[in-house]
Amino acid sequence: MLRIVIIGYGEMFTNLIAGTLDANCEIVGVFRNEMRKYHPIIRKIKDIFNPSLDYNYIKSYNLPEIYANSVNSKEFKKKLLKLNPDIILVGSWGEKIKKEIYDLPKIATINAHPSLLPTYRGPNPYFWTIKNMEQTSGITFHLLDDSFDTGAILAQEEIKIYPSDTGKTLKERTVLTARGVVCELLKALREDIIIPLKQREDKASYYSHPSGLELDFHKSAEENEAITRAIIPWGNAYFYHKNTPIAVLSAEIVETSNINAKIGEIIDVSNKNEEISVLCANNKILKIKIKLYKKIDRAFTKNYIKREMAIGDIIK
Repeated sequence: MLRIVIIGYGEMFTNLIAGTLDANCEIVGVFRNEMRKYHPIIRKIKDIFNPSLDYNYIKSYNLPEIYANSVNSKEFKKKLLKLNPDIILVGSWGEKIKKEIYDLPKIATINAHPSLLPTYRGPNPYFWTIKNMEQTSGITFHLLDDSFDTGAILAQEEIKIYPSDTGKTLKERTVLTARGVVCELLKALREDIIIPLKQREDKASYYSHPSGLELDFHKSAEENEAITRAIIPWGNAYFYHKNTPIAVLSAEIVETSNINAKIGEIIDVSNKNEEISVLCANNKILKIKIKLYKKIDRAFTKNYIKREMAIGDIIK
């Protein structure tokens, strides 16, 4: 039976745990992000009075936790040497793991990355694949090496991106897919030899944290609508109206014939529904659900729309 240590946080972390259990492997240790994020005393208090989903999941399966302040710490390395794992699985992690750590398992340290590598390396492929209006994304399990998301590939599965997908819904499907893929991967590693596939650097792309969230109505309605979906649930797209930042909660594309309006012009306003409609560059209308950007001001959105927004206003 393979001995597995799992490092991570959030939905990818819990689904790697589930997939490992599905594969009938032994989880000999788990290391959650809260171990390095909080002082031990604060973490203990939080675990009692405000436990995270990760903590509750770990406790529900009675999994052994690793106590350390970093994946690269002496404490963590000492614990790994004692546990003697065959594999370390990594699912969402902010630290760059040092070679002296990822070389410790008997077989490998394997990272789960939510894209079809070598494309969309980086911290949030969910956002970028939707923003760039891709039709597919995926999950990749690859060997850890000295760089981020560059190690040889062990397993991949393609995931369709639907026109209605947000970053949230794409992430939910991706982590569920990861559960099945890691289960099959661990079974294969237990029973056979897998030859890692080196990534093609000529096909590689890297995207950092989400950016470019300001709508530009001189671009197509489709490009703007994609941004509003891609950033959910991490934040909101936005635009400026008379120097006031406006958050976009959702957007809908409305087909139109020739209309006597300028690009970026507000052609409809609904104070009651907190919506405006704006003409985009490709002669399509974007119907937008809005709020004042600052959360402290959001209760006054209807008043702002009634007082400040009007048909004919130009959003530049």
